[in-house]
Amino acid sequence: MPSTDASAGSGPAAVPPSRTGPRTGTAGMPDALFSHFTVEDDDADSEDTLDLHLPSEFVALFAGGTAYLLDRLPTWGPVVTPVGAFQLVPVRLDHDLPLVHRWMNDPAVAEFWELAGPPDRTEEHLRAQLHGDGRSVPCLGVLDGTPMSYWEIYRADLDPLARRYPARPHDTGVHFLVGDAANRGRGLGTALLRAVTDLILDRRPACAHVVAEPDARNTPSVAAFLSAGFRLAAEVDLPGKRAALMIRDRHLRDVP
Repeated sequence: MPSTDASAGSGPAAVPPSRTGPRTGTAGMPDALFSHFTVEDDDADSEDTLDLHLPSEFVALFAGGTAYLLDRLPTWGPVVTPVGAFQLVPVRLDHDLPLVHRWMNDPAVAEFWELAGPPDRTEEHLRAQLHGDGRSVPCLGVLDGTPMSYWEIYRADLDPLARRYPARPHDTGVHFLVGDAANRGRGLGTALLRAVTDLILDRRPACAHVVAEPDARNTPSVAAFLSAGFRLAAEVDLPGKRAALMIRDRHLRDVP
């Protein structure tokens, strides 16, 4: 489903790397809580981030969503990039739905995001995140004051994608699309991907990896990730697509 520079690419995913036994090493979190994650059926690969059920103890302990799960993302503020001043601004459903809906119905976007259709289909997708527990935050990418891209920043370690690579607590995932065709193919996607992943690594000091899973057929998207400092770790089968698992490692962030 989700995307990048050409418009296409990393689709939402979600379930912890294992459904049995405790997870350890997450700062401030009782290890025993990780043994109580549940999913809706026995096919973990069919679940996505929003279908993973956090235990009630977890929700009570870390009430506030992005205040803990994504380190207060709404307060991250603007950054200077080679293409202008850029900021991730959480989606406001009453204000931003028409714009996001229009982008999702662009054929180049719809091919990979699969959210084309009436406004209520886009609204349902956004509302599930906005009214969820904060593990995935939909944002507009605002460049020099103009909304021009759509982003989902999510906890990859709470996603089924974590089952496909050596995930670490606080790993962070990115879904991304450039909204209008006029902004594609100009290198904006690459520049903004690097800027956003730098921002994630700066604002989330416990995050060891930023990951993405664009559709392997979406060569412009994969190329944008590679140019932004990601490496192609593997091709993996995810629900509905063969994905290119892209990883940007903290310890390699300064490598050109």
